[in-house]
Amino acid sequence: MEISRAVALRIALAAKVLPGIEVRQLLTVLGRRLGEDALTEQGLTKMTVTDLKTGLASLDGEEDGEDSGIGMEYLKLAVRYLWGEEGVEESLPATEAYAEGDMPESIRVAVASNGGEQLDGHFGSCPRFLVYQLNGDDIRLIAIRATDGASTAEDRNAFRADLIRDCHVLYIQSIGGPAAAKVVRSGIYPIKKPEGGTAREHLSDLQQVMRRQPPPWLAKVMGHGAEQRSRLSG
Repeated sequence: MEISRAVALRIALAAKVLPGIEVRQLLTVLGRRLGEDALTEQGLTKMTVTDLKTGLASLDGEEDGEDSGIGMEYLKLAVRYLWGEEGVEESLPATEAYAEGDMPESIRVAVASNGGEQLDGHFGSCPRFLVYQLNGDDIRLIAIRATDGASTAEDRNAFRADLIRDCHVLYIQSIGGPAAAKVVRSGIYPIKKPEGGTAREHLSDLQQVMRRQPPPWLAKVMGHGAEQRSRLSG
């Protein structure tokens, strides 16, 4: 099956915003729903949100899957990419300046995100990590790191873990066991938040813990000495 570069780009962009879906899986769905001969720029415009939802839910071989588990907002955005609509790139949040030492007792946190300033990404498929520096008083978004290179890496999970190796904590909606092991070996503490939500909402909750009585592992990351950590845990 040969497709044009423009079509390949549309499909790649659509796959990127669908949590847990790889390009080859999306190609399978499109081929089933549209027919391989229809994988053209014009043919992709015939793909509907319902077609995509049903097709993704049927990837396990069932003729009519009931639910792919992918949110409607991601399905709609993916279809817009397939249609080639202009201006579908979501606006990314602005980063803030940070220099080492600016924020005493601060930690660095990575957030798996599919769009905006949301905690809504799966570790193995999110298109970017939002990187925050925070202490008990301040939260700064200091970097946005795209995961584009993971798709061609020999070890995709290791590639993603290396992207955030300077972080102390990782927030994700979900992560598999082998990937979690690589994250932990990189010295990063993974925290799963299946319910998702805004990144800053979860970081504000973490701030409260930092202000009150951080657990020993967090107190150590914040730079508290052994005696101070002992008082906090006592």
